[in-house]
Amino acid sequence: MNDLPLEITPVEVKALLDRGLSLRLIDVREPAEHEICRIHDARLIPMGSIPEHLNELDSDESPIVVFCHHGVRSLSVVDWLRKQGVDKCQSMAGGIDLWSLQVDPLVPRY
Repeated sequence: MNDLPLEITPVEVKALLDRGLSLRLIDVREPAEHEICRIHDARLIPMGSIPEHLNELDSDESPIVVFCHHGVRSLSVVDWLRKQGVDKCQSMAGGIDLWSLQVDPLVPRY
């Protein structure tokens, strides 16, 4: 059973990164959204292509934080990943929009 909450806040993600924790940030938005704004070091894997990346997502021990625009798609992706046995993953609540509001105002909102 996974004790890790399904969601993590942008402030919590930033705190973990600031402490030097190796997190894999996965952006499940579409390429056009990624062009508007992005989080440094995040990897773009659009939601529809997550299944074809399952082996690599499951192969690393680093925790995964999945995000999208507002946190709805990422929550679905995390739910699916956990059902596939990828336990160390969480959805960033509020998505990149809340990241912009709470963590990095230089990230454009749309």
